Amino acid sequence: MLPAPITVAPRHARGFMRRALRLDEFVPSISAALEHHGYIQIDPINISGRMHDLILRNRVAGYREGDLMRHLHGPETSPPGAKRIAFEHHLPESHVLVAFPLEAWPHLLTAMQGRTRRAGAWSGRLTPRERELAPHLIAELTARGPLGSEDLHDGRRSRRVWGSMTLAKSTLQKLFFHGRLLIAGRSHNRRLYHLPERVLPAGVLSLPAAAAAETARWLTLLKLRQRRLVTLKKTEIPLVADAIQPVAVENCPTLYCLRDDVPALLAAAETPTAAARASAASVKLLAPLDPLIYDRTVTRRLWDYDYTWEAYTPAHKRVRGYYALPVLSGTELVGHVDPKADRERRKLIVVSRRVRRGHPVAPALQQLALFLGLQGTAANVKRKR
Repeated sequence: MLPAPITVAPRHARGFMRRALRLDEFVPSISAALEHHGYIQIDPINISGRMHDLILRNRVAGYREGDLMRHLHGPETSPPGAKRIAFEHHLPESHVLVAFPLEAWPHLLTAMQGRTRRAGAWSGRLTPRERELAPHLIAELTARGPLGSEDLHDGRRSRRVWGSMTLAKSTLQKLFFHGRLLIAGRSHNRRLYHLPERVLPAGVLSLPAAAAAETARWLTLLKLRQRRLVTLKKTEIPLVADAIQPVAVENCPTLYCLRDDVPALLAAAETPTAAARASAASVKLLAPLDPLIYDRTVTRRLWDYDYTWEAYTPAHKRVRGYYALPVLSGTELVGHVDPKADRERRKLIVVSRRVRRGHPVAPALQQLALFLGLQGTAANVKRKR
């Protein structure tokens, strides 16, 4: 049975989210971030830094651009079979690519097996042509080590995938979705695939698939770990009833947090400490898919901020810009900045911005420029306030 809801003021709930999502105090390592959040979402688009780097730079002490990939795969000079402590794969039943700690592997196996039986040009069962090519690709990887699709392209194109994807690429991608190959490294963000036994420890690969009920509970707890204050579906609540606390916040649907987080939630409602006051004065540029804003309903109702990542929105329909970064100031979301890294000029160009007065973003932009190895920011192309 669930405990009675805890009633919390919106600003205290926002302060709790900020602190619980490690935006007030850096964690010491990427491993610590993965352990706390459960996973980190990966995205290849690089306009002003890649998604995973933008998420982690606000959370991990001393984080440098590209550190997550080095954590997952080591430097490009790492020998094959180097010890792994995390890996890349998709959230079950989705195309969302993330960095997982090793403990996730048993929970992914059933979804991998299910994809081999379903139709789907992107991740479903192999077509006859792909099925014919697969043994050749696996033999090449066995003999030659980690390779990308360009290394294995034989001139044929996939007939059932949009764009100009090669047959080798579509086959490798499906074999990855099915768990028959894994990403062993990246070269200039290009995937290099290898056999699972050359990527993950034997002890991990030998684990049986988790039971369906165990994985369903794990996924719900993962949602809570990832975002800390969430809405839950009716079907999710019974799975984690022993581990959650309902939270009542004005203007919000019933929210839930982990019971382990209740002390931090209650502390957020007490008189702010000097550290809390300092965090309230800080301004941060968030990644477009940062855990703090990932749930649009919570972002809109709790934070009074209606945000959509518009990278895949047609240009004429965009409100904020292709890669707009929300601006977090204390316990408020006060606008956005749409920056673009000009690597040739070594400047961070501000394409557009709309930020509430009294919340200066220049220092945060300068920090982002330095993180990206740029010398500074350039004059705005378009500026709104």
